Amino acid sequence: MIRLSLIALLLSGTATLAAPQPAQPAPVAVASAAAAPAATALPAKLQLRPEISLARDLVTFGDLIPGLAGEAAATAAFRAPALGETGTIQVARIVEAARAAGIVREASELHSQGFAQVVVTRAARRITASDLEAAVKTGLQERFGVDARIFALAIDGGAPGIAVEPELTGDVAVIDLSFDARSRRLQARLAVPGSTAMRLKPLRISGQLVETMEVVVPKRLIARGETLSKDDVTVERRPRDGQGGEIIGDVRAAIDKVARRALLAGVALRGSDVQREEIVGKGDLVTIVYEAPGLLITLRGRASEAGAMGDVVSVTNPQSKRVLQGRVSGPGRVSVQPSAAGRVASAQ
Repeated sequence: MIRLSLIALLLSGTATLAAPQPAQPAPVAVASAAAAPAATALPAKLQLRPEISLARDLVTFGDLIPGLAGEAAATAAFRAPALGETGTIQVARIVEAARAAGIVREASELHSQGFAQVVVTRAARRITASDLEAAVKTGLQERFGVDARIFALAIDGGAPGIAVEPELTGDVAVIDLSFDARSRRLQARLAVPGSTAMRLKPLRISGQLVETMEVVVPKRLIARGETLSKDDVTVERRPRDGQGGEIIGDVRAAIDKVARRALLAGVALRGSDVQREEIVGKGDLVTIVYEAPGLLITLRGRASEAGAMGDVVSVTNPQSKRVLQGRVSGPGRVSVQPSAAGRVASAQ
C-alpha cells in the first residue's frame, strides 16, 4: 500500500501533476527521513528509469527506481498525468523528493544515466468515434425501434477525445437519449460502466444520422497499371451525399481491373479509376480464329484497336487490307462469329 506522510505533505505544499509544463512538479507525498524504514534493503547503485508507464494516479519511488522493495518502493512521490496523457518529471525534483523520503542522503547516490527528466505515461483505454456510434445505434434500436445500420453518426464538432481506466473493457452505454425522427438529430449522454473518470465528467454529444452507401476502397496505394486483386480492396459504408454516381459499390466491379491512375488507400473508387485489363493492344499482331462444326480457319491480322477479354475489336489482314470485327477471346487472339464466314474467306 502506498504510504503517505503527513509531515511531508505539510513540507511539500500543494501537489502537482507530472505533466509537460515548464514549472517543475512537486512531490505529492514522500516519507520524511526520520520515518524512512532503516531495515529496507536498497540496491547498491540506484538508477532512475528514463520512462515509466502506469495505470495508477500516483507515481511511487518503486516506479522511478528499479530494485526498491517494501515501504520504500510503495511510497508515493508524484501525481501521475491524466488518463491517456504523458508528462515529465525533472530529475532534480526526483532527487529532492528521494532525499526528503530518506531513500538517498546525497544527490550523487541517485544516477540518471545522463537524462534530465523522466517521461511518465498514464495508461488508458481510448474511446473511439466507432465506439460512440455503436452505442448510439444500439440505443436508437432499443428505445425508438430505429434500425440505423444504413446510417452513420455525424457528431457535432467531431468525436471528442475520451480516455477511461485501462482495465475497463465493457461497451459504451447510453444513459440518456433523445431523437427527432424527422430531422434525424439526436442528443445523448454516454458512459463506460465502472469508469470513475466518466462519472466525474459525463460525456454528452449531439449529432445527426446521415444516410450511407457501400463503397469500394483500396487497402493500400495502387500504382497506375497495377491489377487489383480481392486482397487489395474492401467495402466500407460512407455518407451518400457528395459521392456522385460513378462510385463503385460492388467489389466484383473492381477485382481483376487495372488502375488507370495511382489509387490512394481509403479513397472510394470510381468507375473511371479502373478498366479491364487489355490483352490485345492497338497495332498488335493477332490470330483471327473462325471455328464451326468441322471447320477451323485461322489467319494472321493486326488489331486496329485495343481490347480486354470479351471486347469486340476491329482487325485487319495486312495483305488484303480487309477489316473484320471479332471478339477478344484470349491474349493475341480474336474470334469471329459463324455469320462472318464469308468475310473471313474473302479476307484471306
